Amino acid sequence: MGNVESSSYQKCLLRFLPEEQKEIDEAFDSLSGEKNEKASRKTVNLQQLKAFVFKGFPESMTVRLYDGMRSIRVSAKASGLSEQISKEQFTVFLSELLRGTAEEKSYIVSRMILGDGSEIVKERQVQEFTEDLIMSVVYLLKHKKLMKGWNLENTQDYVAGGKVLAAQLLLELRSPDRQELTGSQPIHSTWERNAIENWIFKTPLISTFLSVIVTHSLSVLQSHIENQTEVENLVPKCKGTKRTAFISLLDFPSVMYINSHLPTELQHRWRLIFSSQVHGESFSRLCGQIVNQGPCLLVLKDSEGFIFGGFASQTWDVKPQFQGDNRCFLFSVFPRLEVYTYTGYNDHYMYLNHGQQTMPNGLGMGGQHNYFGLWIDSNYGKGHSKAKPKCTTYNSPQLSAQDDFLLDALEVWAVGDLPESVLLKGKTSILDVDPEAQALLEMTGKSRQSAGLRDQVEEDEN
Repeated sequence: MGNVESSSYQKCLLRFLPEEQKEIDEAFDSLSGEKNEKASRKTVNLQQLKAFVFKGFPESMTVRLYDGMRSIRVSAKASGLSEQISKEQFTVFLSELLRGTAEEKSYIVSRMILGDGSEIVKERQVQEFTEDLIMSVVYLLKHKKLMKGWNLENTQDYVAGGKVLAAQLLLELRSPDRQELTGSQPIHSTWERNAIENWIFKTPLISTFLSVIVTHSLSVLQSHIENQTEVENLVPKCKGTKRTAFISLLDFPSVMYINSHLPTELQHRWRLIFSSQVHGESFSRLCGQIVNQGPCLLVLKDSEGFIFGGFASQTWDVKPQFQGDNRCFLFSVFPRLEVYTYTGYNDHYMYLNHGQQTMPNGLGMGGQHNYFGLWIDSNYGKGHSKAKPKCTTYNSPQLSAQDDFLLDALEVWAVGDLPESVLLKGKTSILDVDPEAQALLEMTGKSRQSAGLRDQVEEDEN
């Protein structure tokens, strides 16, 4: 792998459309800066690559890209790592990293991690590479204005969040008996390239991050529909926060991670519909904000700083029965980032009840009555996460610091397109269907209080 004989080089070229091949040629010409040289004689060194990548792009990741490119051997007779990158190396690098198999990607990623000809990869090196990867993605998304309404100043610390995400992605490299270790615990595992190949195969976010970094730092193949879709699904549009002094409980890396676990058709938009900072601490208000709003994400913070939540795959409905389907999941954000999916043991996915005397009143996900994986009591401010040892519905551990917790903050995001019921509610008013009532209101000099609510829905729709 990484050996560029003429036949394998032609195979790599066939992965690109003619117009894409032309774009790659032009990118390499710009990168080499040698317009009058023959294509076969043009080369690129590290300093040229540093000067070419997007301004301010992390130097450490630029060096990793360089190590990946120069690791491609131009022939079977080649020995050692070249200081100069040829057009063939550049093209194969793009082909295998963007369109290649997990095996092809693993060779380049190993070289990006190690930077030399070593074959054994240490865990600390993989962790540093993964943290580098995440920080580089955040940098590019921010400076290329691809944040889609998210503001790093209105979310939690993205640097700390990046380290937590890196630790989570690293879990796929560990054997199952070591996955309970957190990223902060010093361990000294080593792996060969086949382990890196399995890691890339089982961890799609790694390939997505690499694609974003390569296409946007080198300004190549950005317009291709496949690469556009990756960015579209990686970062959802953030709606409903412009008119509020809102600071999310989530950091930006955790937004990308949680969004990657949502059904594909829901990944393009998050719309804030409830925040205890904005709407106050009231269970009745919470119910009023989330009912009939479509699939939702709930994010909680307990009084000891643990952050966790759940995804409700169907719109919430107040009734004393369980609801939802097997797309629901629970998750933790801090101190550990993890998603917990359904086990098939039961169908206790979602529960929302209020104002009944014979059944529990509150919001729950997973487990059973009085023993939920996640529970918010109708007596707002109290909740529990019971799991001894695991929640039967989602196989999740105790999510809060204590099994009975005090709620510090709560936010709810509706995900995906606006339900038709919300659009109709936002676009119609009693004043629209009763002109006499509208005229009477205007004669008395009073304003239409429903207009602001309608504006918010229309803003979100647009």
